[in-house]
Amino acid sequence: MEIIRYAGLKPQPWRNGGGVTREVAAFRSPEADTAAPADIGAAPAVRGQDAGWQWRVSIADVSKAGPFSPFPGMDRVLTVIEGDLLLLSVDGVEHPLEKYRPFRFSGDAASSGTLPTGDVRNLNVITRSGAFKGYTSIVELSKKRAHPVFEGQLGILLQGQATVSPGIAVAGSGAEPDPASASGTDLPAGPETLERYDAVVGSDTATPEILGRGFLAVVSIDQVAGGL
Repeated sequence: MEIIRYAGLKPQPWRNGGGVTREVAAFRSPEADTAAPADIGAAPAVRGQDAGWQWRVSIADVSKAGPFSPFPGMDRVLTVIEGDLLLLSVDGVEHPLEKYRPFRFSGDAASSGTLPTGDVRNLNVITRSGAFKGYTSIVELSKKRAHPVFEGQLGILLQGQATVSPGIAVAGSGAEPDPASASGTDLPAGPETLERYDAVVGSDTATPEILGRGFLAVVSIDQVAGGL
């Protein structure tokens, strides 16, 4: 079970001074690293804005109105996760983005933002058009029914208190026995506490399960058939 701790992410200042971005995870192009597999949990995240990535999930703090960086050939899904409102202009058309309402637009478009109610924090999912498709869903957590995070997904705690535990590995699934369990085969490790904006990497073997109260962003990255 892999957890990407928000506290360990390095802030990268924007060139225009309007904010900072923290990269949660990314996948570089096969040309940049032919050994890199195309799924979220299979390799360490690629750091840096010039790494030739095919998709990227990041959290950005926006403190000043101004233009957003263009991403030619990319699709974008932006979600305000802290703050009340971002007025996003896309090719001259203004879109009021409220908290927890994902908005999709083209990275080719000329885009900029204004902050009528103050600073905001955004969750950004950017994918290479024709190769990957990104989705963001906001779900309310429960203390009684665990929310699973499957392969190709990230579960990011946006608000509240939550813990995550690995599910029980199914026989024949190929999952490695958990060394922390009593028998090594049928008991998952104990739950780990999630802090705000920590990300859980999904898996289809011993699938992580999140319990708590609050809101979770579920980011899904799907590979387009024939895209790579």
